[in-house]
Amino acid sequence: MSPTISPFEFKDQLLDIASSHADRMMLNAGRGNPNFLATAPRRAFLQLGEFALQEAERSYSYLNSGFGGLPETDGLLQRFDVFRHNHEDADGMRFIQAALSLVKDQLGIPPDQLLAEMVNASLGCYYPQPMSMLQCLEPVVKAYLRQELFSGFITDDHFHLFATEGGTAAMSYIFASLHANRLLSAGDKVALMTPIFTPYLEIPELADYQLEIAELEADEHNNWQLSHDEIRKLHDPGIKLLCLVNPSNPPSVVLSQSSLQALTHLIQTQRKDLMVVTDDVYATFADDFVSLFATCPHNTLCVYSFSKFFGATGWRLGIIALHNDSAFDQLLKERSDSGVAGDVNARYASITDDPQQLSFLERLVADSRSVALHHSAGLSSPQQLQMTLFALSSLIDSERHYQRGAKRLIRSRYQTLYQNIGLPQPLADDVVGYYTLLDLELLACGLHGQAFADWFVGRHSCAEFLFRLADETGIVLLPAAGFDVRAPAVRVSLANLDIAGYAAIGRFIRQVLDEFFQEYLQRQQDS
Repeated sequence: MSPTISPFEFKDQLLDIASSHADRMMLNAGRGNPNFLATAPRRAFLQLGEFALQEAERSYSYLNSGFGGLPETDGLLQRFDVFRHNHEDADGMRFIQAALSLVKDQLGIPPDQLLAEMVNASLGCYYPQPMSMLQCLEPVVKAYLRQELFSGFITDDHFHLFATEGGTAAMSYIFASLHANRLLSAGDKVALMTPIFTPYLEIPELADYQLEIAELEADEHNNWQLSHDEIRKLHDPGIKLLCLVNPSNPPSVVLSQSSLQALTHLIQTQRKDLMVVTDDVYATFADDFVSLFATCPHNTLCVYSFSKFFGATGWRLGIIALHNDSAFDQLLKERSDSGVAGDVNARYASITDDPQQLSFLERLVADSRSVALHHSAGLSSPQQLQMTLFALSSLIDSERHYQRGAKRLIRSRYQTLYQNIGLPQPLADDVVGYYTLLDLELLACGLHGQAFADWFVGRHSCAEFLFRLADETGIVLLPAAGFDVRAPAVRVSLANLDIAGYAAIGRFIRQVLDEFFQEYLQRQQDS
């Protein structure tokens, strides 16, 4: 593998090899697109669409068929009650009724206002307003984030959301705005908790940013947790930003309570100026998850994506969450007070007479459309509607049926994989299992002893193993080196194949390692 090529680009080379044999099935466990999805919120989306179209057709009905108008809000809730009565057996309709009841009771949102916003969002007939997120939909998604990321942790509700085109757009917008507002400049240090999702490694080194990376290396032999020595690296005042994925990608391990407490203590006492980005996309697969966004609200910006848990990668649904009183805004104010940011504030002069008062989240929204196109910023309203329905499905599901099912599915695949390799491995409490890292040296040692493992890693690269696996068996996995894993390891997604597929992957991994072992024995005899 090239030292610079992304593991996702390397995957394409493996796909070409794996698909070159017409007489066998290819098994691609390289990418994390789940093969399961949430159906109830999608049914609700379709039911809302049907009602919304009926409302649109009430206007201009005297014109040719297919011509509608903007829905009228007067009497909308009453007309919906009639529609609901006529469709009361539909699963999606029961979901909508439960959602309207829940938001009135728990969030204080008038059902008529929420329904009107949902109907207009379904039709996509207005520009998103507010541009960061629709007014009634935002508190619903906030309630979902509190439920999934705070796990009972008591904190204030003073944070706002910016709905984005998936978590990848969120990453792009964050680095662009940090750079545009000079919160990060060329040569500044960014700390990354590694291993980490590849773009966090690649973006800082782009010519646009030229940032220096300081790694906080999680220890494979300590269940991928940070040691105190690694956390102490953050004492360096030159480090301006910390980025982490929690649960991690690719180890799929939750930051332990002790590591979370140590990070929280350091930030709140020694590094009150540190900006933090936590990417919590896999949090909903964990038990009793608490985010750094909950324990360090002042310093932390949170990225969350609905793609993985709800099987919605094609919808492109992500969120940036930031507390009103944040370190990001404090740093902006300090630069403005010192006169450093005069030209930066001028960047936003076309959208406000007082650019200095723009919060960092508001600047993110503006920068997402290069400021000049600020008037058309924001995630499309139908996307925001589906996102909100996903959030409502978890808020309504008090017994957590969907979440328990998703966890059970992922974890059964994990166990099947290791059983068929021949090295059953219990799933620790803090292991999520959306992905798993297979350390080839540890596998080789566990199957055939340390002498073989030493010979194997000394003579054969991880890339060679992956090419051989793809060529002989049609299986595609990702090299872990692209995620900054030091050990010779490969990443297996446990999200996108059925149980039989993971049983086959386990057997074929064992088969290829056994072939290398036979080669080792032959060389031992020859010598």
